[in-house]
Amino acid sequence: MAETATLNSLGFAKPASETRVVVAMSGGVDSSAVAAQLKSEGYDVIGVTLQLYDHGAALAKKGACCAGVDIHDARRVASDMGFPHYVLDYENIFRDAVIEEFADSYLSGATPVPCIRCNERVKFKDLLETAKDLDADCMATGHYIQRKMGPNSAELHSAADANRDQSYFLFSTTQEQLDYLRFPLGHLPSKDATRALAAEHGLIVADKPDSQDICFVPDGNYAGVIEKLRPGVVEPGDIVDTNGTVLGQHNGVIHYTIGQRRGLGIGGLADPLYVVELDVDKKHVIVGPKELLKTRIVPVAEVNWLGDDPLTSRDEWHLSVKVRSTRPPREAILRPISDKRAEVELLNPEEGVSPGQACVFYDTHGSRIYGGGWITKRA
Repeated sequence: MAETATLNSLGFAKPASETRVVVAMSGGVDSSAVAAQLKSEGYDVIGVTLQLYDHGAALAKKGACCAGVDIHDARRVASDMGFPHYVLDYENIFRDAVIEEFADSYLSGATPVPCIRCNERVKFKDLLETAKDLDADCMATGHYIQRKMGPNSAELHSAADANRDQSYFLFSTTQEQLDYLRFPLGHLPSKDATRALAAEHGLIVADKPDSQDICFVPDGNYAGVIEKLRPGVVEPGDIVDTNGTVLGQHNGVIHYTIGQRRGLGIGGLADPLYVVELDVDKKHVIVGPKELLKTRIVPVAEVNWLGDDPLTSRDEWHLSVKVRSTRPPREAILRPISDKRAEVELLNPEEGVSPGQACVFYDTHGSRIYGGGWITKRA
C-alpha cells in the first residue's frame, strides 16, 4: 500500500518551493501579510495588484483599496520580501463590470453592494484567470473567510473572528473558484494577529489603517459619483405616504435608502417615518411607520449554490440567512423556484430588507456558507 503524500499548508502534495501561488495584493496589511507569510514558508510567490480606477484620482485618495499609494505599498512589500510583483490595469474591466452597474442599480431604486460584484467579476474571474496563465497552483487573498476540505469538495466557512468575517461579500464564489482559491487569514483569532504577523515580517504596512469607503466613492458620497456618471438623470420628486399624500419634496431618489429615517425634511410629525419604498418611475420616496419595514418573504435571484446536493433537490432548505452585512444570520426557510431563483421566508421578520442587497445562506448549526443570491423587488 503506497504512502499518502504529505500535504503542504496550501493543500498540495509537493514541497512549498515547487508550489506557485499568486497573491492578490491590495496594498493593505491583510494581503501583504499573506504574501510575506507564504514567501517565508518557501512558496514560489508572485504578487499581483490591480489598478481599478483613475490613477490620478487614486493618488489623491488614501485608505482605499487599489489606489496609487496602495500600489506603491504592495510593490514595496514585494521588493522587501524578494518576490516578483505585477500591476495590471483593470480600469476598463472594473468600470464595465462594477461601476456602471452600481450607478444603474441606484438609479433603479436598489441599494447595490459593489464589493461583491468586484470579487465576483474582477478578482475571482479575470485575476484568477491571470493566475492560471502564470501557471500558479492556486491564488491566495487576504479575505477573512475559511476554506475547508469537506467529504465531497472544498467548502466555504465563516472566519474564526466573527468581527472580521467577510463571508457576506464572498457568497458568489463558485465551486470551481473555491477549488483554486486559498484564504490563509481565515483561521486567525483577530485583526491584531494579522498585524502581529505583518510586524513579524517587518512589513511597512503593519500599522496601516483599514480602508473604509467603497474604493471609487470618495467620502461615501454615492449620489455625487452617480451624478457624475449619469449627468442629468437625477430628478427631484415628491416624498409621499403610503396613501400617496405629498409630505415634502426630494432632490433625487438616489439620495435615499430603504429604512432611512434621518434627513427626510418632513419633521413636526407625531410619529417618526421611515423610507419604506422607492418608486423610481413616479420619482416618489414613500415613507411610513416602522412596522411597514418588517419583511418576511424575500425573493432572490442569481443564486450561487454551494451545497453538496443540488438546490432543487429539495422543496425547502432550513438555513440561516443574512440580509445585510452588519446583521447576524437569522433562521429562515429557502424554497427553490429554479436553480437560480428562490424565495426566502424569514422566521422572524427583518426590517430594512432592500433590493440590490445580498441574501447569504449559512448552516444554522455551524460555520458553513451555502452561497446566496441577490434580493429583488417583490412582484
